[in-house]
Amino acid sequence: MSQSTSRRSFLHTAAAGAAVACAPAWSQTGWPSKPVRIIVPYTAGGFTDQMARLLQIGLQKALGQPIVIENKPGANSIIGVDQVAKAAPDGLTFGVVIPAYAANTTLYDKLPYNPQKDLVGVSLMGVSPLVAAVAMNAPFKTTKELVAYARANPGKVSFASSGSGSSAHLTTELLKLITKTDMVHIPYRGASPALVDLMGGQVPLFLDPPPNLVQPAKAGRIRLIGVASEKRIPSLPEVPTFIEQGIDGLVASTWAAMIAPAGVPRDILQRMSSEVRRIMHSEETRARLDAMGTVAEGSTPEECDRFIAAETRKWGRVIRDANVTL
Repeated sequence: MSQSTSRRSFLHTAAAGAAVACAPAWSQTGWPSKPVRIIVPYTAGGFTDQMARLLQIGLQKALGQPIVIENKPGANSIIGVDQVAKAAPDGLTFGVVIPAYAANTTLYDKLPYNPQKDLVGVSLMGVSPLVAAVAMNAPFKTTKELVAYARANPGKVSFASSGSGSSAHLTTELLKLITKTDMVHIPYRGASPALVDLMGGQVPLFLDPPPNLVQPAKAGRIRLIGVASEKRIPSLPEVPTFIEQGIDGLVASTWAAMIAPAGVPRDILQRMSSEVRRIMHSEETRARLDAMGTVAEGSTPEECDRFIAAETRKWGRVIRDANVTL
């Protein structure tokens, strides 16, 4: 063998050895080799938490490791999302976010993380159209009556939300823009206290996903007057859409998406994405989602990034046009 051939052989062997030495542990031992945590930037029991826990058992079976749900509420999801952004990109930390994640880009002048550089989408999990509910003592019983009353009484109709910048808040701001009405926002610390005051008649209007509203409506404690979707939803077939009632353009949903720290190896993102899609479309999960009024999704990481970018642009326009501030 010539000296040059021997040298090329040595360099090739050395380079291969270096590549193996520098490869992440998961490529040698199988991913994941440790428990995987999913950070939920809200309290337990809400829509985001419910969506994360729908994945828990299925992922444990598929990945062969415990899936730990960690609730890290605060600052309109910023505290929990920041923990995801700053986690090691080893495929052992993920997060579940909702529309507030997209809205925060515009709502806050400065965030402790950069959504475009520090985080990546994994999969869109599910979409749930918002439903408008009114108190039984409200001076309006339909969407048409609500708009007429609000126009005749500017600044006298209040509406609850699960927090400033939440999908409930911004969807009602969009309703105000479309109908040219003036209503007063009352933010609550979560959907539960807002619903309590709605049922008690302290606040007349609240938009929320179907799961929290169906039972109180059946019990006659609140009245459902409109769905912010293009067509009626199976869990509430009797409730007309806003479009049916003449409010074109009022289409808005809460949604759940899985995110990860930027830098997670592509094959891990793709594996997790495919597992999320499989679980979301399983017969058992879809039955639970149907009961929640939520449509099962499941997307590639690239599709998830594009979806979140579109939502960021959409709600950014609403925030600027409605002059929403925190």
